[in-house]
Amino acid sequence: MEGLQKNNQWLIIVVMVTMSVLCAHTESRSPVLHRVGGGKYTWKPNVNFTQWAEHQHFYVGDWLYFGFDKHKYNVLQVNKTNYEKCGDKDFIENVTRGGRDVFNLTEAKPFYFICGRGDYCSKGMKIAVHVETDPPPPTASPNLTISASPSPSSIHGHLLLACTIAFLSIFCSVSV
Repeated sequence: MEGLQKNNQWLIIVVMVTMSVLCAHTESRSPVLHRVGGGKYTWKPNVNFTQWAEHQHFYVGDWLYFGFDKHKYNVLQVNKTNYEKCGDKDFIENVTRGGRDVFNLTEAKPFYFICGRGDYCSKGMKIAVHVETDPPPPTASPNLTISASPSPSSIHGHLLLACTIAFLSIFCSVSV
C-alpha cells in the first residue's frame, strides 16, 4: 500500500509540474486601443482613414478611440451599403457620446463607421475596420535575441513554476 501511495505522489508531482510548464508558456494578448487616424483628435476631414486602417491589425477585444469636436462631427456605426453610399439613415449605433468616444470590437467581422453630419463622409470621414479572431502566432526567429530584462510573461511563468514546486514539496513531506 505504501508503494502505491508513493507512486501516486510522483504521478501528482509530474502532472503538476507539466501543467505549470504549460501554463508558463501560454501568452495572451492584451486588448489594444486604436486611436482612429493615429492621433488624439483625428476624427476630422482631410485624414486618410482608409490608409491608416490598412496599416493596423484589429483583433476581437480591441477598442477604437474617436477623438473629435462633438459640435461639428459624430460617429455612426453603419452597414456596408451605408458606408459605401455615406447614408446616415438606419445606422446601427450612434457611437457619439462626448467627442472622446470608444467602441469595443467584439466580433471577428468588418465594422463600418461614418460621420453622419454635413457632407463630411463624402469627403472621406469614414472608416472600415476588419476585425480578426486572434493574432497570428509568433514566428520563430533564426537568431537568438537575449533581453537584458525578462519579460512579464517569463517572470509570471517562473513564479508559477516556483510556487508549484514549493506546494508539491510541502504536500509530499506532509503526506509521507
